[in-house]
Amino acid sequence: MFEQESQEKLLKSMLGRLEPGIAKQEGTFSYDVSSALSVEMAIAYAQLERVLRLGFAATSSGIYLDRRADEHGVTRHSAVKANGEVVVTGSAGAAVPKGTVFATGAGVRYVSTAGAVLSAEGRAVVRVEAEKAGISGNAASGTITIIPVSVSGVSAVSNAAAVTGGADAEGDASLLERLLQRVRNQATSGNAAHYRLWAMEVEGIGDARVFPLWNGPGTVKVVVLDLAKRAPAAELVNAVKAHIEATRPVGATVTVEAAQETAIHVSVQVTLSSGYTRDGVKAAVAAGIQMYLQGLAFKDPVVRYTRIANMILDTPGVVDYSALTVNGGAVNISIADKAVAVPGNLTVG
Repeated sequence: MFEQESQEKLLKSMLGRLEPGIAKQEGTFSYDVSSALSVEMAIAYAQLERVLRLGFAATSSGIYLDRRADEHGVTRHSAVKANGEVVVTGSAGAAVPKGTVFATGAGVRYVSTAGAVLSAEGRAVVRVEAEKAGISGNAASGTITIIPVSVSGVSAVSNAAAVTGGADAEGDASLLERLLQRVRNQATSGNAAHYRLWAMEVEGIGDARVFPLWNGPGTVKVVVLDLAKRAPAAELVNAVKAHIEATRPVGATVTVEAAQETAIHVSVQVTLSSGYTRDGVKAAVAAGIQMYLQGLAFKDPVVRYTRIANMILDTPGVVDYSALTVNGGAVNISIADKAVAVPGNLTVG
């Protein structure tokens, strides 16, 4: 609507409204005044167009989308801290105070959430959480190995299992999806839409699928994904279970579980353009596969061989490809109802 009101169009309209006989060619007083005013009016029209777009959920963003969502009781999820366990070793009987800091080689810091005392074998398992909320706090096994501030009697630390559960603040696309889910699929009296809504109200949950009567009358199963569209940590699954139990109607037996991950392994030979490295192209292909699989989660149960092939061919730096296999073959991969496809091993030769 308003975007059609350009400065040129406004100037022409203003000059056209002047009385006959008044000089209005470029350089005259009338032209100069009208030109300056038309610029300001064009800016105002552009702002009006922006206001119009921000007024509708589908074209809104940021704090304005928050306000539209809040009208329907939907709140943007905050960033979540990653958590897990580390193994601390040192002298028997040494104390590891609550708040002890550990870190990865990349400088990501973790804080112990409870104190511990090293056993007679000089070992203790300590719960930790990331110092800062966000996906950056997720750490692979064996990467938390640094004690930035020395602790008496403690000599080493490591994490045998990955530290998981960290998530960034919810983006506009995810918030809009939950808002539209609330508005378009009315959740009432504990129907399937209601269970999905309850599950997704928990911070860190990116999607949920509900299976009514999965084990006979009065049973409901809720399968959940985290914000990265992967299987969430046990703590997050338990949080969903607790939230549903506190809000659901009396009578149903509810089971909440994480989606089963189905790894998608890709192997391909590529011909590179000049100036591109194999490592750089591999990283771009990995990012493309991840984005594709995230888009499928709980929406499309088939990982399509041709989609992966097209994505590889469209990757900057790839001239051509050959010998592409997905999970060892050249066919589509079907994903079970309670499962989610996730990136597996990627080989780019």
